[in-house]
Amino acid sequence: MYEERTYRELVNTNINKTTLIIDESDLDIYYDKDLNNAENELKSIRTILKNHIKNEPNFFKSLIPLKTNESDHPIIKKMKKASNIANVGPMASVAGAISETVGKYLSKYNEEVIIENGGDIYINAKEDKNILINASKSPLSNKLYIKIKKEHFPLGICTSSGTKGHSLSFGNADAVVVISKDTFLSDALATAICNKIKTKDDINLGIDIARNNKNVLGIIIIIDKYLGAWGDIELKKIKEW
Repeated sequence: MYEERTYRELVNTNINKTTLIIDESDLDIYYDKDLNNAENELKSIRTILKNHIKNEPNFFKSLIPLKTNESDHPIIKKMKKASNIANVGPMASVAGAISETVGKYLSKYNEEVIIENGGDIYINAKEDKNILINASKSPLSNKLYIKIKKEHFPLGICTSSGTKGHSLSFGNADAVVVISKDTFLSDALATAICNKIKTKDDINLGIDIARNNKNVLGIIIIIDKYLGAWGDIELKKIKEW
């Protein structure tokens, strides 16, 4: 079921923007120079995923990691690797995988690229960026943002919620935001950690999981009015924007 992405109305940027929708994929693409057939790149990724699911049907429905095969496409291998690290099914990283793959493709033709795919973001930029946190029903939703310095780009910022969106989640967090140089991993870990957040008492557990992964730059967990954060990030109130 399609869910209107009203948070996109809050984006403020001075570079070019287009929305690219192919079946379940719904991308907002920000770029400074050239789209250069991004639609074909997205179609190619979707074809790789569909063909693999035909050959390995469990890839689509598994909630646990799957073994990597030598014949797997590099995108499939990277999805499986991320899912093994996070201990979730490989499709837990699919939105991040698409964002990063399209983002890296466009980065060959642009100095600045942002791909937003259902709250899972790949950024390659030359200036600092502020990322607003949409946290579903929490009173903190759209009241805080992450300031990320340009030296950290490119990177992935992925969000999982147990109270908003169509993705499967076993947790109750309004938002778990994971920042990593690997967008596949950001997505998989956001899902895995969100699954574990049932109450505010689980926030420290989620932070410990992120802290123990050397590829994670930072994490924010929000459940109701409670928040936990860790990492090389700046978290600010919206009035300071």
